Amino acid sequence: MAKAGRPPLDPARQRERADRILDAAAELVLRWGYGKTTVDDVAKHSGVAKGTIYLHWRTRDDLFAALLRRERVRMLEEVRASAPASLGELFGGFVGATLRRPLLSAALVGDAEVLGRFTRMKRSSTTGLEMGEAFNAYLKRLIAHGAVHEAHSDHQVVISAIVYGFVRLPDLLPEQARPSDERIADLVADSIERALGTGRKLSKKDARAVAEATQDLLGSMEEVADRRLAESLNSKERAR
Repeated sequence: MAKAGRPPLDPARQRERADRILDAAAELVLRWGYGKTTVDDVAKHSGVAKGTIYLHWRTRDDLFAALLRRERVRMLEEVRASAPASLGELFGGFVGATLRRPLLSAALVGDAEVLGRFTRMKRSSTTGLEMGEAFNAYLKRLIAHGAVHEAHSDHQVVISAIVYGFVRLPDLLPEQARPSDERIADLVADSIERALGTGRKLSKKDARAVAEATQDLLGSMEEVADRRLAESLNSKERAR
């Protein structure tokens, strides 16, 4: 409850302040790592009082969960705007957009130096591939339109192996042989199409249906990500 004589901030200003705090937290985590970044550090860097941060989040973990969830929302927005039209383009987009975001990339590969124990706590819930029932329904639509081979029973295992394998590949190669992030994204897209695609040229009707199914899945993923971010930004209110 707001104190008498002090009207609450309107939602737009609350969100602006939350984003400013999250921006500061992101910069400090990338500079020092999660383990060395304190709420005091974030407050000082964002120009707010420590108590102001606790108006938004009950704990430091809540703050960093919101940070990763915001990164995921932005990643999904970028992928959807690129209009992927196939399974391979979808995951190539995921990988490319993730690698352009150091915090998401650190969470995806389990980089303890950057995110420490927080990576282990939050990886599956905020940054993983999250291939659940919506993804299974998406695959069925692609199979029905001849874009994905029905004979595969382990689609998700194959996709995960390709994605994580290529994302971790640079660490296994000498520096001069490491592919760029853009090349890794292209290799993921191509490998998934080769592994799971039928290899048949789709009719215009089927190609449109596959593209629509891909956008539908992204829309569904965005809705979930937006909801989780909203919950994270209101974690203090939900706890009351």
